[in-house]
Amino acid sequence: MASTACALTSPALADSRVPAARSKSPIAIGLPSLPPLPNVASQGTSRISAKRLAQNVVAMATGEAPAQVATQLPEFVKTIQEAWDQVEDKYAVSSLAFAAAVGLWGSAGMISAIDRLPVVPGVLELVGIGYSGWFAYQNLVYKPDREALLVKIKCLYRDIIGSS
Repeated sequence: MASTACALTSPALADSRVPAARSKSPIAIGLPSLPPLPNVASQGTSRISAKRLAQNVVAMATGEAPAQVATQLPEFVKTIQEAWDQVEDKYAVSSLAFAAAVGLWGSAGMISAIDRLPVVPGVLELVGIGYSGWFAYQNLVYKPDREALLVKIKCLYRDIIGSS
């Protein structure tokens, strides 16, 4: 049990019956003890019982017996599992996914750091608005420019996806 000493020097906080000379001395205040930590073994059983309880609640909601409740995966999860089973080099794909996650996390941190600077976000917003206006004027105002832009986009799409 640990107790913390606290000096109450304000007369408003001290007891009015205590003489003024005594109110300037530190007064010990005892803190209540914390409840005991739960047993580690009981946590494992509580998780299991919570899982069973959740299954029973699902069973009651559907009107089926707990043994008949099947956990069905959503359709997109099945699609992802099928695509993962078709991948030959799983190590390379998982490494690329990890690198993409780290890159996304790093770029988000960098953008938030730039956003906290006082003048830079406003300047970058003006640059973005100016470039958007220039791009629209160069590529979207006249019909031949729009057609040339569509040809560039379709060519780039074919290069990325492959000719189909």
